[in-house]
Amino acid sequence: MLRRWGGVPAIICPMILALAGATVANAASLAYVTNSGSNNVSVVDTVTKAIFTTISVGLTPEQVTVTPNGAFAYVANFGSNTVSVIATATNTVVGSPIPVGSNPVGIAITPNGASVYVTNQGSSTVSVIATATNTVVGSPIPVGSSPAGIAITPNGAAAYVANFVANTVTVIDTAGNTVLTTIPVGSSPFGIAITPNGASVYVTNQGSSTVSVIATATNTVVGSPIPVGSSPAGIAITPNGAAAYVANFNSNNVSVIETATNTVTTIIPVEQRPNFLAASPDGGSVYVPNQNSNTVSVIATATNSVVGVPIPVGTAPTGVAFTSTDIPIPTLSESAALLLLVAMAAALALRIRSARL
Repeated sequence: MLRRWGGVPAIICPMILALAGATVANAASLAYVTNSGSNNVSVVDTVTKAIFTTISVGLTPEQVTVTPNGAFAYVANFGSNTVSVIATATNTVVGSPIPVGSNPVGIAITPNGASVYVTNQGSSTVSVIATATNTVVGSPIPVGSSPAGIAITPNGAAAYVANFVANTVTVIDTAGNTVLTTIPVGSSPFGIAITPNGASVYVTNQGSSTVSVIATATNTVVGSPIPVGSSPAGIAITPNGAAAYVANFNSNNVSVIETATNTVTTIIPVEQRPNFLAASPDGGSVYVPNQNSNTVSVIATATNSVVGVPIPVGTAPTGVAFTSTDIPIPTLSESAALLLLVAMAAALALRIRSARL
């Protein structure tokens, strides 16, 4: 028996949509912003630059990372000594918070999505979470004093950890979760990022207001430290590897480093206390959490200028990460929408006529 929509055969509306040009479009990636002062995560629609939803997590969330398939976001809760897991399909926390070491700050995921590495600033260790079970595996890995930022090479073979008090970077062999070597850098290293080709590691030195560059082939610092703004915090490298963006916490601006020459090409003013920034998956934008302004600034990489007004988020935003895959959403062309309205009006008319008979 043919099902009917209020007197109109159910087959008609799908036919209308097909003939009139109904399409399936991809939604842009979402940006997940950790708000350390309000204990939640703001989810930003990167097309409208509006808050899509807000998700409560643990105390003082610092940094966030998203799985390569875009399905989950992992949040390091500094004040709770835990990691929260958010399912991006529903934007809800799944499971119980995962206990890690003391005061987790940095967080990164392996390219295969199997493991999450978390720096524990209070216990000077790194915890490893297996994403299949969302449990910590093995013993915490001892690193330098007060680890902060962490990044994993594109081949997944090594994790690089910025040790804030030790003025070093620890290199972890991810196959055995053992320390390979320790590299001296500048004063108070904080943020860390790796080029897409895996050849270079960029480290912000908060105490010396510079960026050090490490060659992964030799695990040694190459060249002189790159002068940037005051107290650099987060650093992000564009997907094409051409530029590194450095958030200067005390200067309230972002330095742009050309990686081919390791020189600063421009300085972009943002709002107060920019922190762990991130480049969008398409490389078109850099999102900058402004910790003291409770906003996120959006930089267009084509012009290296801030676009639009800052996005209001929660209190004291510190980190940001993007979903890397788009979610298909059915959409209607204008003609399809018009014909659908006509069909609905016809169905309503038939209902009224039937009621009068």
